[in-house]
Amino acid sequence: MRTAGSETPQEEQTIGRLPISVAVKALTAGVLAGYEPMPVRRLLKSADFSEGAVPKRQVKSIRLLCDDAMRRFHDESPTASDAWLAPRLHYTLRITRAEATEAGLWNFLAMCVAPDFVRWRWGRPKEDDRRAVGQAARYAGPWHSQCFSRLWWAAELFRDGPDYRPVEIACGNQDVLNTVLRQELVLHRPAAQAVVRLLKSRVTSTGREVNGLAKAAYAASATMIYEVLAPDELQEADELQDWINAIGGAVDTPDDRLPAGPDDGRVDERSISTLVEWFERLAAVAPVRGKETLEELAVPRPEGVSLAKTGLGL
Repeated sequence: MRTAGSETPQEEQTIGRLPISVAVKALTAGVLAGYEPMPVRRLLKSADFSEGAVPKRQVKSIRLLCDDAMRRFHDESPTASDAWLAPRLHYTLRITRAEATEAGLWNFLAMCVAPDFVRWRWGRPKEDDRRAVGQAARYAGPWHSQCFSRLWWAAELFRDGPDYRPVEIACGNQDVLNTVLRQELVLHRPAAQAVVRLLKSRVTSTGREVNGLAKAAYAASATMIYEVLAPDELQEADELQDWINAIGGAVDTPDDRLPAGPDDGRVDERSISTLVEWFERLAAVAPVRGKETLEELAVPRPEGVSLAKTGLGL
């Protein structure tokens, strides 16, 4: 196992993993409040740089992305950086979903590579130019809350093969990141693309509308199977692996142009169209306020679909 030495410039290091036990101890009240700096040097000594810790991914590429995001969105709300950063983070890291479940990777990025970015993105201005991060989970927490993990997973679940344009749309709406991203609904690729289509057409645009649709879609999933209504093809694992292996030839991505993701299969247009129509009908009856039950929603069943005929009905 190789550990980071103080003589090695950070920009020349590869990305490692930071154990959650180490990360939690470092997130003191003083660090979160902005009174104390992140103890990066001490954390680097506890990081794992073994071969399984995302090899060949260099710190400098992620550092470049974070620096450019802070520069580009300096005069805007930091939340505006999500739509720009998510696809570029996904393109730059080039990891598998299995690797993305390693919390240590995200802890390392947030605490050893770019703690200043986390503080800029999630901190609230205080006196003496401090920025206080209210939740330790933004540094080391669940995948849907951690600063970098949530963006990577959003890009992975909302991309259409190599096309990252749907990711920009999805990440441009904080209610998608805060609510829809957590639901199993978006694990079904046609459903994820249908949500993006509704956002793009502004059928669903406000936070309340997005949350209402997400609630209705989740309730409807109890009475139907999206895979039956809108089938999805398996992604091409070989194409994904080729894209990952080509990381050495990847170009730096701080650019106005979107990079290209793995060409591992686009979502069937017919399946997307089917769910767009279905979600439009749901949106028309989706609750904006209150806690209506599925029966109160009177959710319509799409014509021509019978779960009994497929053998999936009760």
